[in-house]
Amino acid sequence: MTWIAIGHIDDIPVRGARCVKTPEGKIAVFRTAENEVFAIDDHCPHKGGPLSEGIVHGKAVTCPLHNWVISLESGEALGADEGSVRTISVRNEDGKLSISLESAVLAAAE
Repeated sequence: MTWIAIGHIDDIPVRGARCVKTPEGKIAVFRTAENEVFAIDDHCPHKGGPLSEGIVHGKAVTCPLHNWVISLESGEALGADEGSVRTISVRNEDGKLSISLESAVLAAAE
Protein backbone atom coordinates (compact mmCIF):
# COMPACT_ATOMS: atom_id res chain seq x y z
CA MET A 1 0.00 0.00 0.00
CA THR A 2 1.36 3.39 -1.03
CA TRP A 3 0.67 6.30 1.31
CA ILE A 4 0.64 9.82 -0.16
CA ALA A 5 0.97 12.87 2.11
CA ILE A 6 -1.91 15.31 1.53
CA GLY A 7 -1.44 17.92 4.26
CA HIS A 8 -2.33 18.55 7.89
CA ILE A 9 -5.63 18.04 9.69
CA ASP A 10 -5.69 21.77 10.46
CA ASP A 11 -5.93 22.42 6.69
CA ILE A 12 -9.48 21.03 6.84
CA PRO A 13 -12.11 22.96 8.77
CA VAL A 14 -14.06 21.10 11.45
CA ARG A 15 -17.18 19.62 9.77
CA GLY A 16 -15.66 20.56 6.41
CA ALA A 17 -13.71 19.12 3.51
CA ARG A 18 -10.85 19.68 1.10
CA CYS A 19 -10.24 18.11 -2.31
CA VAL A 20 -7.19 16.32 -3.63
CA LYS A 21 -6.79 15.77 -7.37
CA THR A 22 -5.49 12.36 -8.35
CA PRO A 23 -5.09 10.48 -11.63
CA GLU A 24 -8.15 8.51 -10.43
CA GLY A 25 -10.28 11.66 -10.00
CA LYS A 26 -11.03 14.10 -7.19
CA ILE A 27 -10.94 12.78 -3.65
CA ALA A 28 -12.86 14.62 -0.92
CA VAL A 29 -11.19 14.52 2.49
CA PHE A 30 -13.57 15.27 5.38
CA ARG A 31 -13.03 16.23 9.03
CA THR A 32 -15.84 15.53 11.47
CA ALA A 33 -16.71 17.46 14.64
CA GLU A 34 -14.88 14.70 16.54
CA ASN A 35 -11.72 15.29 14.41
CA GLU A 36 -12.07 11.99 12.57
CA VAL A 37 -10.88 12.10 8.96
CA PHE A 38 -12.47 10.24 6.04
CA ALA A 39 -11.84 10.24 2.30
CA ILE A 40 -14.27 9.34 -0.49
CA ASP A 41 -14.65 10.06 -4.19
CA ASP A 42 -15.89 13.62 -4.63
CA HIS A 43 -19.04 12.81 -6.59
CA CYS A 44 -22.49 11.87 -5.42
CA PRO A 45 -23.73 8.56 -6.85
CA HIS A 46 -27.04 10.24 -7.73
CA LYS A 47 -26.13 13.02 -10.18
CA GLY A 48 -22.40 13.54 -9.57
CA GLY A 49 -22.71 16.49 -7.19
CA PRO A 50 -19.55 17.69 -5.39
CA LEU A 51 -19.73 15.99 -1.99
CA SER A 52 -16.83 18.16 -0.73
CA GLU A 53 -19.25 21.11 -0.86
CA GLY A 54 -21.87 19.30 1.21
CA ILE A 55 -22.79 19.55 4.88
CA VAL A 56 -20.89 17.22 7.23
CA HIS A 57 -22.97 15.84 10.12
CA GLY A 58 -21.86 12.98 12.31
CA LYS A 59 -20.06 10.53 10.02
CA ALA A 60 -22.04 11.49 6.93
CA VAL A 61 -22.20 14.21 4.29
CA THR A 62 -25.29 15.61 2.56
CA CYS A 63 -24.88 16.30 -1.16
CA PRO A 64 -25.45 20.00 -1.95
CA LEU A 65 -27.45 19.24 -5.11
CA HIS A 66 -30.27 16.89 -4.11
CA ASN A 67 -29.74 16.20 -0.38
CA TRP A 68 -28.59 12.60 -0.68
CA VAL A 69 -26.84 11.53 2.53
CA ILE A 70 -23.62 9.52 2.09
CA SER A 71 -21.85 7.61 4.88
CA LEU A 72 -18.24 8.73 5.23
CA GLU A 73 -17.39 5.33 6.73
CA SER A 74 -18.84 3.05 4.04
CA GLY A 75 -19.47 5.36 1.08
CA GLU A 76 -23.06 4.03 0.93
CA ALA A 77 -26.12 6.22 0.41
CA LEU A 78 -28.23 6.29 3.58
CA GLY A 79 -31.99 6.19 3.95
CA ALA A 80 -34.16 5.19 1.00
CA ASP A 81 -31.51 6.17 -1.58
CA GLU A 82 -29.31 3.54 -3.23
CA GLY A 83 -25.76 3.91 -4.50
CA SER A 84 -22.25 4.29 -3.20
CA VAL A 85 -18.91 5.97 -3.71
CA ARG A 86 -15.44 4.58 -3.21
CA THR A 87 -13.85 5.07 0.21
CA ILE A 88 -10.12 5.74 0.50
CA SER A 89 -7.96 4.79 3.49
CA VAL A 90 -6.69 7.75 5.51
CA ARG A 91 -3.80 7.75 7.94
CA ASN A 92 -3.45 10.48 10.59
CA GLU A 93 -0.04 10.61 12.27
CA ASP A 94 0.12 13.51 14.73
CA GLY A 95 -2.12 15.56 12.42
CA LYS A 96 -0.18 14.74 9.24
CA LEU A 97 -2.63 13.18 6.79
CA SER A 98 -1.94 10.60 4.10
CA ILE A 99 -4.22 8.67 1.76
CA SER A 100 -3.65 5.31 0.14
CA LEU A 101 -4.10 5.08 -3.63
CA GLU A 102 -3.11 2.77 -6.42
CA SER A 103 -1.66 5.76 -8.26
CA ALA A 104 1.18 7.58 -6.57
CA VAL A 105 1.01 10.94 -8.40
CA LEU A 106 -1.06 13.65 -6.73
CA ALA A 107 -1.53 17.38 -7.04
CA ALA A 108 -3.42 19.59 -4.62
CA ALA A 109 -6.84 20.61 -5.89
CA GLU A 110 -7.41 24.22 -6.72
